[in-house]
Parts: sequence; C-alpha cells; structure tokens
Amino acid sequence: MRIFDPHIHMTSRTTDDYEAMYDAGVRALVEPAFWLGQPRTSPATFYDYFDALLGWEPYRAAQYGIAHHCAIALNPKEANDPRCLPVLDELPRYLAKDGVVAVGEIGYDSMTPAEDEALAAQLRLAAEHGLPALVHTPHRDKLTGLRRTVDVVRESDLPPDRVLLDHLNETTVEPALDSGCWLGDTLSPPTNQDEHRIVATPTTYATDRVRLNSAADWGRSDPLKTRRVGEAMLAAGFSAADVDQVLWHNPVAFYGLSGRLQLDVPAPDSAHALHEGNSVLRGGE
Repeated sequence: MRIFDPHIHMTSRTTDDYEAMYDAGVRALVEPAFWLGQPRTSPATFYDYFDALLGWEPYRAAQYGIAHHCAIALNPKEANDPRCLPVLDELPRYLAKDGVVAVGEIGYDSMTPAEDEALAAQLRLAAEHGLPALVHTPHRDKLTGLRRTVDVVRESDLPPDRVLLDHLNETTVEPALDSGCWLGDTLSPPTNQDEHRIVATPTTYATDRVRLNSAADWGRSDPLKTRRVGEAMLAAGFSAADVDQVLWHNPVAFYGLSGRLQLDVPAPDSAHALHEGNSVLRGGE
C-alpha cells in the first residue's frame, strides 16, 4: 500500500514517526502552515517557521525516504491577530518557492470579518501564483462554515476545481461535493472522522476528488491513520485499486496542479542508513 498523506504537521512529530510512516507505506506528504499552539507575537516568527517547512523538514523527511512538500499561508486562527497581518504582504516571496504546492491552510476558525478578509486575500494570491488552495473548514458549526467558505470561493478568481475543502464530515460532505471543489476528510476524531466513519460514508468514495489525511499534529492524533483507513477500506470490500486511488492518485492529482511535485526521494537503504541520518540530524556523534 502506497500512501500520500496530504495534510500532516511533521514539525510536531518525531523522527520515530517518520520511520513508522515509511514502514506503513507513506512515501509523500504535504505539511500545511498552521497554528503552533501558542500565539505568535511577531511576523518574523512566521518567516522562521516557513523557512523550516522549506528546508529543515524536507531534509528530515528525506532521511526516511519520504518526499516532503508544504503549503504556506496565514492560518485562520492567527488572521484575527493584528500583529500577524503583515505576513500577508510577505507571502508572495514564499509562494514562489519550488517546495510550495498550495496556499494553505486558509479558511475559517471562528468565522470573523478578519477571517473573511484573509481568506479572500489568500485565494487571490493562489490564483496569481498558479497554486491550488487548501481550505480549513471550522471545527465548530461546520455546515455554516462550509457554506460561507463556498460563497467566498465562488466570489474569488480561483476556480473551485483548484480548491480543496478540508475537515469534512457527514454533515458537510454532500454540499462540498456539490460545490465543485475537492473534498478532504480528516482522520482525527472527535471533531473529524475516523476510519470507521469514513468507510460507512459511501459518498466519500463516489468521486475521484476525495483525499484523506491524518492532519497529525501536536495534539492527540495518529500519523498512521491513513494506513488504518486503507486497511478499513480493504476489510469493507473495497479493492486495492480503490485504496490506491484515494490514498495516492487523488492527492497527487490535486497537488500536481501546482506543477511542483517531486516524488522521487530514494528509499533508505538500511537500518544503518537511518542511524546515519539520525546522527546528522543530531549534529553528529
């Protein structure tokens, strides 16, 4: 089983996670910019973070045979903090980087006017830079947030087929499908779905515009959830081709819209190679 995790926050994870993910079949991932759990107090802290997503994390992932890409954005939660808004003016120089395959995460957290403005501005940047957009639908009042998101997308210059609506569940998957956007199901309960709920939602597999992700981060989460949903699909009677479509081809197709995917990271040769990689990551021993 080969897996492309299209939304995972490896900045929050360990090298043991990278090794376990490779063993589970993960060969590529996208790490969107997100809230680190504590408010940033200066735009400069974003730039250090963006630089790490473009440099350090791809290097770290490559030691374990995983192709790392990122999405860059001012996330919805921090769009409400006036101290963070200058980041919007600096985004163009990051969106021009080869390792950036989308603008994201953007969207809604609390559905405020500030979030409206940041979402519209970043959809415009995505259109200007020829990138797709990864859109975070809110964890609270999901259906209202989904409808509001779709309205903003329709008012933008970015076509719906270049937008992915993430963190869907049973209440939002049908209207998301009707929007013409890509659909993202996140495997991080309780606010999102788990592998059992996913398999029990037939609409999830009615389209080739669906992609599944773990969204694993610093909270309670599981970087192997993509593998678990693949196993659940097989147990429920889906074919290996169905699993490959959802866990590999769909994320490749969506992020391939950027023209920047690089999936040819060499496999780690042996346990010795992994040890050598760890030694480099620790600064040598």
